[in-house]
Amino acid sequence: MNFVSYNIQYGFGLDGRYDLARIARSLDGADVIALQEVTRGFRRNGFADMVAEIAAFFPDHFWVYGPACDMHAEADEGGFQPARGTRFQFGNMVLSRWPVISTRTLLLPRSRTIGKINLQRGATEALIAAPGGAIRFYSVHLDHVSADERIRQLQFLNAHINAFIQEGGSLTGGGELDLPEPPLPEDYIVMGDFNMEPESPEYCVLAGAGGGYYGRVARIGTPIDTFAALKAYGPESYSWMDPEDHGKRMHLDYCFVSCGLEGRLKSARIDTQSVGSDHFPLWVEIED
Repeated sequence: MNFVSYNIQYGFGLDGRYDLARIARSLDGADVIALQEVTRGFRRNGFADMVAEIAAFFPDHFWVYGPACDMHAEADEGGFQPARGTRFQFGNMVLSRWPVISTRTLLLPRSRTIGKINLQRGATEALIAAPGGAIRFYSVHLDHVSADERIRQLQFLNAHINAFIQEGGSLTGGGELDLPEPPLPEDYIVMGDFNMEPESPEYCVLAGAGGGYYGRVARIGTPIDTFAALKAYGPESYSWMDPEDHGKRMHLDYCFVSCGLEGRLKSARIDTQSVGSDHFPLWVEIED
């Protein structure tokens, strides 16, 4: 199974051009896709409904959208007023070759800023009916400004991921409404733009501290970084590039999995040839 995560920056590429077709082409062959910075009603990209446009490029995939930030859409700089009821939405999208049984968007902790933008961020959970059994999949986007905020968000996220079976996802007791009871799989895959670098303090909050005699030890409740597990990090690994200065690069995007999936990891790579965003698609292959 091929999983990919891509922060698509409202559809704008390294050249500043809005082009969802080239973004879709770079995702060809993916079974499950996690997207971040997907918008509706955003004046910077002409109030595009990116959700509908992206879904049209993948007619054989099921999809869900989790708009963490949702506001009334204001007129653009030229005075153009969008249709009444248009909302500015900012969030994550999941597309899957197999049905998405249920979904919910976890709203991550945030604090009020003064001057610097701080949108509500989220982790969109998709319970997917994969061929080998249901799996949990999360498309995640963390705060880009504050390491302290990211630490709080990661603590919240990991707590909810581990509490999934106890909480029961988006629905339990469905029989009362003649609805099927969703499965409760233990294994999960978490992909997205974490806005942190490897071995940073926030990275260690999620993956556990490294170093010491035994190094980083796999344990239940602590997600595993697929790139680290597969020794896929290179000396110049990066997943983001500054559009104004291509020499400025950072590794900000990740795929973490539950301990039960570590033995099924096959490969991990970043497609740095794609130019559809300031981020690059991150691919992970897992045996089905």
